[in-house]
Amino acid sequence: MVIRYQDFTPQMLTPPGFLTLPTYEPLQVAVDAANVWIKENGIHILNIETLLLPNIWSRYEEGSSDPALGTSGESPSQWHQVVRVWYAEG
Repeated sequence: MVIRYQDFTPQMLTPPGFLTLPTYEPLQVAVDAANVWIKENGIHILNIETLLLPNIWSRYEEGSSDPALGTSGESPSQWHQVVRVWYAEG
C-alpha cells in the first residue's frame, strides 16, 4: 500500500490588478471536484482535510504542494482554502 494525496484548489477567476484583488472560485467548487474524482476513480479514502495555505498562487510559489510557502510583513499575503484527500493506492 502506498499513501498519496490529491489537492483540490479553488482556481483564480480574475488576476490582481493595480488597485484590485484577485477573485477565486468558491471552496464548494473544490469540494465538488473532489467528490467527482473520488467517485470516478473508486478512491480508498484515508482522510480528507481542509488546509489554509498562504500565497499558493504567487509567482514565487509552486501551488499547494510547495514545501515552503512564504509570508512577509512587507507585502500582503493571501490565504487560500484547499481540500486535500489522503488515499491508499495499491
